[in-house]
Amino acid sequence: MAEIPTLAAAPGQEGAPAKKKPWLIIAIVAVVVLGAAGAGAFFLLGGKSDPKKAHAEEKKEERLPPIYIALDPPFVVNFEAESAVRFLQVTAQIMTRDLETEKLVKENDPRLRNDLLLILGGQTYASVATTEGKEALRTRCLDATRAIVKDMGGEPAKIEALYFTSFVMQ
Repeated sequence: MAEIPTLAAAPGQEGAPAKKKPWLIIAIVAVVVLGAAGAGAFFLLGGKSDPKKAHAEEKKEERLPPIYIALDPPFVVNFEAESAVRFLQVTAQIMTRDLETEKLVKENDPRLRNDLLLILGGQTYASVATTEGKEALRTRCLDATRAIVKDMGGEPAKIEALYFTSFVMQ
């Protein structure tokens, strides 16, 4: 008896229907997508270093301990108040975090003391009797200190504060 030919060819023979492997296609697509995402991130960030690390290094400088420079001896000035002679004694300290600025302030102590004495001696009793008046005087002394640092080639912003640690009027 004669065999009846079948329509389907045996596996591995020419003309056999192709069996699709979905996992292979998914894997190839995933590799391409991940590669494109990685390349895009690299070019978008421009190969820069980690921004968190750079920010931490900036903060490191800010975390340096404060250096307080005492302006000794205390400033003593007199001024008139309602036809009476009054005295003002002020002890002040300058705050910085920079060793070069500390050195610059100490090297220019005579000039700094002169300028601050002129500012303090030019006050009236009424102008320094209030908290607002004392704060305005402190700000003016801070500005004068920064101006001297700038004149001497330093960075005025590195003088962070000037504090009155004693303020006596008599």
